[in-house]
Amino acid sequence: MRKKLLIILLLAIGSAAAGVAQSSSLTLKEQLGKKLFFDKISSPANSMSCATCHAPSTGFTGPVAGINLHGAVYRGAAPQRFGNRKPPSSAYVTFSPVFYDAGGGFFIGGNFWDGRATGARLGSPAAEQALGPFLNPVEQNNPSKKAVLQKIAASNYAWMWQPVWGTPLQYSTQAQIDMNYDRVGLAIAAYEASSEVNQFSSKYDYYLQGLAELTAQEAWGLELFDGKGKCSACHVSEVAGDEPYPLFTDFTFDNLGVPKNPENPFYDMDRVFVNGQPINPLGDAWIDYGLGEFLANSGNAAWEAMAAANLGKHKVPTLRNVDKRPGNGFPKAYMHNGVFKSLKEVVHFYNTRDVVSANWPPPEVAANVNTAELGNLGLTNAEEDAIVAFMKTLSDGYVPSQNRLPGTMPFDAPASELSLDILEGNPFGEATRLAYYLPEKANVQLDVFSLSGEKVRTVVSTQQDEGRYEVGLAMNGLGSGIYIVRLQAGNQMATKKVVLVK
Repeated sequence: MRKKLLIILLLAIGSAAAGVAQSSSLTLKEQLGKKLFFDKISSPANSMSCATCHAPSTGFTGPVAGINLHGAVYRGAAPQRFGNRKPPSSAYVTFSPVFYDAGGGFFIGGNFWDGRATGARLGSPAAEQALGPFLNPVEQNNPSKKAVLQKIAASNYAWMWQPVWGTPLQYSTQAQIDMNYDRVGLAIAAYEASSEVNQFSSKYDYYLQGLAELTAQEAWGLELFDGKGKCSACHVSEVAGDEPYPLFTDFTFDNLGVPKNPENPFYDMDRVFVNGQPINPLGDAWIDYGLGEFLANSGNAAWEAMAAANLGKHKVPTLRNVDKRPGNGFPKAYMHNGVFKSLKEVVHFYNTRDVVSANWPPPEVAANVNTAELGNLGLTNAEEDAIVAFMKTLSDGYVPSQNRLPGTMPFDAPASELSLDILEGNPFGEATRLAYYLPEKANVQLDVFSLSGEKVRTVVSTQQDEGRYEVGLAMNGLGSGIYIVRLQAGNQMATKKVVLVK
């Protein structure tokens, strides 16, 4: 039946849509972005995609255990080439504001570890970041913007381009090339902004809604996170701005005194050449100056004057999905260079970096090290473990007890016969559209619930024949947050999670 519904949906948007993915909860623009995100648009061909370094199974960061255990930097499409940093998560990055000086050389926003995807040109740091790897010789290694567009034009999802952008995918003139290449980044950013990527579905999110309980250790860890551990000074655990739930970052930059990762393969890039020049001419002597180096080379005189005060600083990442992994034994790497291999090691470093007996290696960049918020926190071993336990509650995909919301299945559970889909935006503002398929005549009840279990809308309440139906869902008068749409037809049920953002 689900295959039959998919065929109906495809026919509704035209025969050219025959290759569409089953992503009906995404808008067409988000679906295009998803296709671009997972397509191996690279040289050599079919070697590397965005998802190669940003996989959903690990919270949209590095998915290869052997790499995470060592250098933590991922090889490019040309396999002998490596960049210089661990891939950051691409989830929740669209909340980062356009890069700016908040005063006195205190910078906020942008994307990449050094903030160089400022967002000033496209109005979206995520979109500008998404464009970088396609042309980077140590990443996807495409020779030109036009080459990227040609590969998209030859893909089985090229039909999406005109419905999304209103014009065909063209690259005959430089103006067309520049405009459409930017649209690649904007589409990927749309996917990265979708509820598929930014799920807000962790145990902690459900705890905030009263739908899950923290263990005693997790609750103690939250108390320490906000207090003695000083974690929330940068990884903000309260809602700030328009986001529906805390983002666990303030989008600033900091030098934590992180030591070098001696296994970083970038140190060996003095022996690998691109266009006759070594990728890393300094070899082992290379130092990652982060934000300071970007400012120094920005061409902005005001920023250049503040470069020295920002040497060694890197972007404060979100802690959402910080422990998300495909299995309990799967290793992840932490910090901008992946030098640490467990959350326990990270917390212990924050706690004891400046304790002489801890014997940590020296910082890679000794200037501008933050000594006010970490280094000698006086946490006990048990307190460190409690903070780690709390951070493990921040992984998306948690399923609360089903009896919390009467009569529902777990979020996004697959339907066997009955099906329910979101046709337009999710998250959305005031309204969106739903589609559902009835395998047989039934009494139909389509309701919306808050996460506390309160019914806030009845959309359909009638008997209907077998077939496909579309209805509008208006959420005026309701506050921002996550809601559950529940479809009941006879003895079958389907649910969807929707996110209302005002």
